Amino acid sequence: MTVLGRGSANGGVSVLHAAGLGKGCSIGIDLSTEVSLVVGEAEVSPDEHGILDSVMGVWIESGYPRPDDTGWRVSSEVPIGQGLKSSAALACAAAMALNEASWTALSDFDIVDIAVAAQRRSGCTITGSMDDAWAAISPGWKLVDPIQSSRDSVLLEGDIDEGLTVLIALRGPRSAKVQSDSFSNQGKIFERAMASLSSGSVLSAMSVNGMAVAAATGDDEALRVCNSVIARGAIAAGVSGSGPAIAIVCYEQGVEQLADFLTESNMRVIHSKFIESEPVDEEASPWG
Repeated sequence: MTVLGRGSANGGVSVLHAAGLGKGCSIGIDLSTEVSLVVGEAEVSPDEHGILDSVMGVWIESGYPRPDDTGWRVSSEVPIGQGLKSSAALACAAAMALNEASWTALSDFDIVDIAVAAQRRSGCTITGSMDDAWAAISPGWKLVDPIQSSRDSVLLEGDIDEGLTVLIALRGPRSAKVQSDSFSNQGKIFERAMASLSSGSVLSAMSVNGMAVAAATGDDEALRVCNSVIARGAIAAGVSGSGPAIAIVCYEQGVEQLADFLTESNMRVIHSKFIESEPVDEEASPWG
């Protein structure tokens, strides 16, 4: 099978759900999605929302070269429908594959705009997922305004502490329908999360945001799990996206105890880490 272009993006976890205050923040985690644009038709894993078709539609309507007789091939580590930004990862990786195949030399801003437009077109997001798309292709965290273009969207940004482990607790399929009105009703709690984020306390914001999302979705079990893992040494825990997955941040020495607790509570556990900035290679610098 001839590959015309490849793209790779990653999943993420939430720091601030954009449905709460109209501003969103996510952080990328080390779970990848790879998309290839290939010659001829190719079987892909289920794409319930038609994101790949939406990416292609946005691509063509944006005036970029139309690829003929092509199909998609997808390989992903990101669980679908769990609040782990699988849609943003898929959309970004597909746009990157088209970019490579077409030699269009698009910037990250362009990739994010295509991914956001495709997700809105497919109906898989209530916020536009601008923060998710940024988390899918860049390290650290960004607080974004999702109604702006990507170039004007970033309000605050920063790095995450190195060496932390992220445990993802999967609790089965999403059962409740997400209603945007229920998020605005938890505005006071989201404001606490925003205040923590604005002061640089990213992990505190993650936990408070998770509390607000659990309240908005009536997820009492999530509150119980988050309180239990914090009591067992986790430094942050919260529902990611609209759930049902719970993201738990801890130091390496606490991983085994927390993973055992989650497994004993009938949850599947994925071990991951935050996407970090690449260190500068001083020896490679022409300035020495």
